[in-house]
Amino acid sequence: MDTSHHHDTSGTGQGGGSRRSPWTAVIVMLLLIGGFYLLREHWGHVAGLWPYLLLLACPLMHLFGHGSHGHGHHHGGSNTRNGSSPDGKW
Repeated sequence: MDTSHHHDTSGTGQGGGSRRSPWTAVIVMLLLIGGFYLLREHWGHVAGLWPYLLLLACPLMHLFGHGSHGHGHHHGGSNTRNGSSPDGKW
């Protein structure tokens, strides 16, 4: 019985996990810091837009927040309600 474990450290293995460069974290942090200071300096302008951003959030949440909800996707046996058989015949 072979109990040894082989780890692929090349970053191109079949594990499915992607390895990110340390530069990605640096860029994300710089963008967050820059965004914070930009928002801090221009808060007066942004505060006047909150009602419009809230109204814009409603259709965006409707489009992206609902998920599929099975629109047009029927997965077997769900047609048995209302007395119909799965093949659509009575």
